[in-house]
Amino acid sequence: MIKTLWATVRQGKIELIDSTELPEGTRVLVTLFPDDEAEFWLQASQNSLNAVWNNAEDDVYSQLL
Repeated sequence: MIKTLWATVRQGKIELIDSTELPEGTRVLVTLFPDDEAEFWLQASQNSLNAVWNNAEDDVYSQLL
């Protein structure tokens, strides 16, 4: 399962923002976000999520509940 975790670099080490248990030897992929592009990518992701979660087609399911 792929899971995204946010982290920052402090004194040359990657520190997770939210604590989580990672087994020793867990392989990770690190993607660097330049500060000036981070807001762009966060907004782009939010727009995609809004398109998936906020749509009229899903309203039919609320009628079934």
